[in-house]
Amino acid sequence: AGMRVAVVGAGVSGLAATKCCLDEGLKPTCFEQSRHIGGLWRYTEHVEAGRPSLYPSVISNTSKEMSAFSDFPYPEDFPVFLPNAQLLDYLRRYVEFFGLREHIKFGTTVVSIRKRPDFATTGQWDVATKADGKQTLHVFDAVMVCSGNFSEPSLPLHCFPGIEKFQGQYFHSRQYKHPDVFQGKRVLVVGMGNSGVDIAVEASRVATKVTVCTGRGAWVLSRVFDHGYPWDMVFNTRLMSLIRNSLPGPLSRGLINYRVNQWFKHENYGLQPEKRYSLPVLNDDLPSYILTGRITIKPSVKEFKDNSVVFHNYSEEEPIDIVVFCTGYNVSFPFLEEAVVKVENKHASLYKYVFPTHLQRPTLAILGLIKPFGAIMPVVEMQARWVTRVFKGKRANVNSPMYQNIVQTGHVLPSPCTKRDLILKTDCLVYMDKLASFIGAKPSVLGLLCRDPWLALTVFFGPCTPYQYRLSGPGRWEGARQAILTQWVRTLKPTKTRVPTVSSS
Repeated sequence: AGMRVAVVGAGVSGLAATKCCLDEGLKPTCFEQSRHIGGLWRYTEHVEAGRPSLYPSVISNTSKEMSAFSDFPYPEDFPVFLPNAQLLDYLRRYVEFFGLREHIKFGTTVVSIRKRPDFATTGQWDVATKADGKQTLHVFDAVMVCSGNFSEPSLPLHCFPGIEKFQGQYFHSRQYKHPDVFQGKRVLVVGMGNSGVDIAVEASRVATKVTVCTGRGAWVLSRVFDHGYPWDMVFNTRLMSLIRNSLPGPLSRGLINYRVNQWFKHENYGLQPEKRYSLPVLNDDLPSYILTGRITIKPSVKEFKDNSVVFHNYSEEEPIDIVVFCTGYNVSFPFLEEAVVKVENKHASLYKYVFPTHLQRPTLAILGLIKPFGAIMPVVEMQARWVTRVFKGKRANVNSPMYQNIVQTGHVLPSPCTKRDLILKTDCLVYMDKLASFIGAKPSVLGLLCRDPWLALTVFFGPCTPYQYRLSGPGRWEGARQAILTQWVRTLKPTKTRVPTVSSS
């Protein structure tokens, strides 16, 4: 009989985990507290406790070819960057195609996950769940935690002196749904993540005035990159990755600096990041909105007054009516005991950001706790492919002395007042290749060069689409080669809809 695996959550990570379990002959049970799949990507008009929350205008930051699960390309007529409803539609199709629905228990909350008394020998877990008010206890051979990290908003009010005096309205970006709350108001957006910039742009269409304040600045990229190609298909190629990672640090940073400043020079717009390494924000409108005076960028908040705010390095007060805190999220696993994921001096030690390092047996994995410079779907799917192999004891690469000694601190939790990105940022290509090499699915460009030169060149010079990880190894997919060779056809199909008639002159 296959190992019984508990999967917590039916969002992107949970669905990938469930499918990879089935591929490896394991028996998954996926527990989802809501009544639907999709997690973050399911829009609801009301904010639900303990669940991620979207605003209706959210569009994916990564293109469809780069964000696909590796054996399930998007339909060719889907747009290149996906509005949330279409991304959810893709996830539904994935569930139907691979028959995942029968393995998902909806309306079921995971209350606690504890090691069994004989854990050291069996590696088993006691999982308590709650549905319709009734608690149930299950025993599982392994657990995949896929509950995401966008449910518990981080709102460090103590970092904003005078907020208790402020007479206006304030809320966390998680509460934001529609721009009409900003009609005719003077708006302050605190923080420069993707939500902050999106909300500022939307607000500025109806507000009297919009100010974005940021302590550390940000690189801003447009989804529409060189010659109108999607940014990630230009940036995330094996060639670019090789250049980024083999040049000396300063040179590599200089190159990235040059690339991100091509669209507009960040310091002229008050956006130059203080830290050299920061994940870019994706927005197509911000620079033009700054140029047209609809959005003003200011440094971080010094203090709030009754109906105004004072910024660092500015003496005059800025009158405001409403504040949106885009201060990110806390990572929390309320159902795990401290001993499983120890957060010590702000670090949770996770081997390759996945396995808690001090468990005697690697039978619990945490998926999706990573912010790649690129799409999360393929990364999470690769984590799931690796984890399910580890659970089966194939190519584990975890019980080796390497695993015992190298406690990789995969996760850095900052002190409350530093507004850092909580999740470790990583070059997804290097990371994906690493995990793929653990399971024997890393594409070999040189090997391909002899057998299939055209494919080899596409793999190396073209965008590093997820299908590359299905060319060989366990989970090899027959359609992978074809998917790679037709990736640009699917990218251009939805936009190249008017073909000009050739004039006779």
